[in-house]
Amino acid sequence: MTARFVYWMNVSLDLYIEGGPNEHGDLDGPGWVRIDEQLHREFNARAAALSTMVQGRTVYELMDPFWPDARTNESFPDYLREYGEIWTSKPKILVSRTRTSAEHGTRTFGSDGDAIEQLAELRAAGSGDIGVGGSNLASQLLRAHLLDELMIFTHPSLLGAGKPLFDRLDEPVELDLLEQRSFDQGVTLHRYSVRGALPA
Repeated sequence: MTARFVYWMNVSLDLYIEGGPNEHGDLDGPGWVRIDEQLHREFNARAAALSTMVQGRTVYELMDPFWPDARTNESFPDYLREYGEIWTSKPKILVSRTRTSAEHGTRTFGSDGDAIEQLAELRAAGSGDIGVGGSNLASQLLRAHLLDELMIFTHPSLLGAGKPLFDRLDEPVELDLLEQRSFDQGVTLHRYSVRGALPA
């Protein structure tokens, strides 16, 4: 069984992932993101089921050192400490042209070659779901027909402008709905398979 790339992201109703630069510094994310205990436990369960996490540099540096430090922070509730343990212990790939090393079981792709080619090889040789974090990275995988699934948590907010879920695409992409769920505070989950993804 080959691996599958799954793009996992929180978005506004108008499909922006950031309303402005550096807005993800707070514990629960920016004000428009509604992450309560119920939703975070869902995140924990889905993150624990991933075989690997692949993140661009911006996303990775938002996660580290926050989540490694969260594991032992007794002022945090148990579900945040649990996510810190999941993120820190999970095998990870950092995609960056400038960084050549990272901690917490993280390999780096892209500093000495074509990151998308390296990720294609990872997908072909691996197994299970590989979580993808970062819109630029997800857009590149989608253009290369390597992105298998979208897992989108939509929050009931309109940002009007900001960083979109994907960069500009070269052509339309069709999706098939796999799952939809509703959570407290009006958050919804939609999972889609991507038509046209290449077999590994």
